[in-house]
Amino acid sequence: MQKTTILQVNQLNSYYTKGSKVFGKKNATQVLKDVNFELYRGEVLGVVGESGSGKSTLAKVILGITNEYEGSIVHNSLRPQMVFQDPYASLNPAFTVERILEEPLLIYGKYGKEERKRRVMEMLENVGLSEEHLKRKPRELSGGQRQRVSIAAAMIVHPQLLILDEAVSALDVTIQAQILDLLIRLKKEHNLSYLFISHDLNVVYQCCDRVLVMKDGEVVEENTVDGIFDKPQHEYTKQLLESAQ
Repeated sequence: MQKTTILQVNQLNSYYTKGSKVFGKKNATQVLKDVNFELYRGEVLGVVGESGSGKSTLAKVILGITNEYEGSIVHNSLRPQMVFQDPYASLNPAFTVERILEEPLLIYGKYGKEERKRRVMEMLENVGLSEEHLKRKPRELSGGQRQRVSIAAAMIVHPQLLILDEAVSALDVTIQAQILDLLIRLKKEHNLSYLFISHDLNVVYQCCDRVLVMKDGEVVEENTVDGIFDKPQHEYTKQLLESAQ
């Protein structure tokens, strides 16, 4: 069966600029170095590496949060969204859950009040929350509930691609497993593609199809999840696996 490419990254180089221009040149540090990969429809592509390897910068460049890069990023998907590690920081603390979920629909500007209300309730139930959560603010929710709201807010505009940046790493093991089950179910039901960024190889093994291993801004190894875990080729990949055991 022919695979459909939903995201293509070619020769991606990204830079971090500190301070102002000096003699007409930017004082820039290179973060990403010639990153190339494709992500297919319905696939979960893991991105692993230690802190500082460039994983989060990759996510920000793909979504246009930072524009200091060279190379090409080709999106073949509608409205890609991101789910962050810390939902308490990414959710507006002044908004109720209802307003948080309705906000993307208001920005989109296509739906009337009744349709927005219907979609909010439908998505809330889809992530395992109920009507009683609508009037709560983020501080009144548990960590797992906040992450469910974050996922619902990303899903409500019907994206085809979700970028999950350490989306379960701040949760305890039991809640982490519940959120992973939710993400796997949503992927199947909506034929989603995930770029799953994590430092936790055990989590990556549970949910990913393929894996990119990043070190110092470069992809040093790419393979199926079984290939990475059973027959790692790069010495850095072997070190990561040993540390995870």
